[in-house]
Amino acid sequence: MNVKESISLISLGCPKNLVDTEVMLGSLVENGYRVSQTEEDAQIIIVNTCSFIEEAKEESIETILELAELKKNGNCKLLVVTGCMVQRYRDDLEKELPEVDIFIGTGEFQNVVDIIDRLKRTQNPSKRYVGKPEFIYSHETPRLNTRGSSAYLKIAEGCSNFCSYCVIGKIRGKHRSRTPDSIIREAKNLAEIGVKEINLIGQDTTLYGSDLNPKITFAELLRKLAKIEKLSWIRTLYTHPAHFTESLVQVIKEEEKICNYVDLPIQHINNRILKAMNRRITSDSIRKLLGILRNDIPDICIRTSLIIGFPGETDDEFEELLEFVKEVKFERLGAFQYSREEDTPAFSYPGHIRKEIKEERHGRLMEIQRNIAMENNKKLLGSSTKVLIEGISPVNGLFQGRTPCQAPDIDGLTSLARGNADIGEIYDVTITGTDEYDLIGEIIPSHP
Repeated sequence: MNVKESISLISLGCPKNLVDTEVMLGSLVENGYRVSQTEEDAQIIIVNTCSFIEEAKEESIETILELAELKKNGNCKLLVVTGCMVQRYRDDLEKELPEVDIFIGTGEFQNVVDIIDRLKRTQNPSKRYVGKPEFIYSHETPRLNTRGSSAYLKIAEGCSNFCSYCVIGKIRGKHRSRTPDSIIREAKNLAEIGVKEINLIGQDTTLYGSDLNPKITFAELLRKLAKIEKLSWIRTLYTHPAHFTESLVQVIKEEEKICNYVDLPIQHINNRILKAMNRRITSDSIRKLLGILRNDIPDICIRTSLIIGFPGETDDEFEELLEFVKEVKFERLGAFQYSREEDTPAFSYPGHIRKEIKEERHGRLMEIQRNIAMENNKKLLGSSTKVLIEGISPVNGLFQGRTPCQAPDIDGLTSLARGNADIGEIYDVTITGTDEYDLIGEIIPSHP
């Protein structure tokens, strides 16, 4: 195989985007391209973009323009932009970003090698490749895991929920599940190369298997994955509360390898707003589900996400949300200010809220959550837990990792106060210190 140019891939946005980036990396490396350690040294730079909300679009544009400078001052010969922003704004980007050589949407990213090779062979190539988003990778698709002893595993693609504020269904296509055999084989492959933890992702993992023939439930898939001997932790992310079943609660409770961690984006608690969001669930149903999770799995760690300042949100409706957060005391919580996105029903809703009001509400909510997080963490002092060691902190030089209640990239970290550890291994640790979001611990000595 001829060694081709060096490449650098920058992945923006969510873990689902990261998996797409890893698929592109795998295909490029398999076809002779080399991975560069820095963007400055790369001859080909690929930016996998996000466009879910306004902030994500701004970050994507800023990153592209920054990297475009390397065509003048670095080694970059080819700047490629892929992903959600291309799929969504296919008609505008060529004009707005002339610095970019190729645009590839979510329906064509799997063909990145052919597209780049075609550009190098052709004098007047097309700059834009935006097909219908129907592709979903399998265990046979080349993929380069970038997270060491942890990995994301995408079990489904697209979304058919059509929440009124969201563009994902239009960008990613309708919900489509991978076969259970393909998922299990990929999980086994990851375990064989030393991955200890898999994090199951999709736009709505709780809908997994509903479109397959024969059908299979998410709970049944989890039971199968829990049988993989070399896997230690299985984490479920992006579980929609409207589709969370009793059997799913039971499998989390009963299977030791499945982390007692639930990512449950509820978005709001007021019934009028939930209906306007097209969330297809009520406040009472959310409260009931949370009660079942707390009762059946006493040490459960629940993460949620909320949208602040949805069109028409009144002061009273926001106060209702604040009181709910104080009452439930979520272990993890992310809050986002509503972003008005064209091509969504909510774009045309009346009562859009001023930015300064959204910012004020967001600040109040997160201050309450900071206090809750600190209170929850203090309860862990003196307790023991397992920690997957992932590296050494560049800030303090301590070994750091995550507990089963700390999901990668979005939650806090646990640092070891002293001593040595092997990266990629799991240790029993006593928690000796806390702050708002992070923990400090010491390895419990093993006794022969």
